[in-house]
Amino acid sequence: MNKSLQEGVKLAEEIEAKAGDSNEDVVIIIAPPFIHLTEVSKVTSKVVVSAQNCASEASGAYTGEVSASMIKSTGAEYVIIGHSERRSYYGEDNKVLSKKVKLAFQNELKPIFCCGEVLDDREASNHFNVVKSQLEEGIFDLSADDFKKLVIAYEPVWAIGTGKTATPDQAQEMHKYIRNLIAEKYDNEIADNTSILYGGSCKPSNAGELFTNPDVDGGLIGGASLKAEDFFGIIKAF
Repeated sequence: MNKSLQEGVKLAEEIEAKAGDSNEDVVIIIAPPFIHLTEVSKVTSKVVVSAQNCASEASGAYTGEVSASMIKSTGAEYVIIGHSERRSYYGEDNKVLSKKVKLAFQNELKPIFCCGEVLDDREASNHFNVVKSQLEEGIFDLSADDFKKLVIAYEPVWAIGTGKTATPDQAQEMHKYIRNLIAEKYDNEIADNTSILYGGSCKPSNAGELFTNPDVDGGLIGGASLKAEDFFGIIKAF
């Protein structure tokens, strides 16, 4: 929840202007607030637009909610579902998130599905079980054709804004675990081609080390995306 509409459009224009300098294999996605989506979509072409969330219902008397079909109408192509803040602040559980994922697909949006454990789970060595449950209950009932279209983002919630840091080895360990679960559920080809992003305090200073891991395919960037220069410091790490 950052930037006025005018500030958000300006930032999008700055990112779009720099996008041509990035590696052609890198997909750059920005996820502004709902009210920015239509205007940001007008000023971007190299950069892809995503919403940060969508409603768990298709339409109706749900005051304040924004549906997947509304998001699609703005020109956005992706939607983030199950971000750690949605899970923790708004109590969104795997059942609700599964509904959102299906609504996204019904409206031709590609979900960026977030998973990850809190500090208590990590310290109790329960982190693998937590992530497995989130995937099984949130997205593993999808058809293979739909699953191929989504992106997964792993968020070590315990390492975001806490002063604790997830090491590149810890990131790789969980990303590999997620990829193995996908292979077991679907097949190796789908697992190999699924983009798994790292969402734990990624910044220009540590991006290169994180992205050299074989199973870390990119980043879900928070605060560092609010300045075009910092954001591109991360992008150039590829």
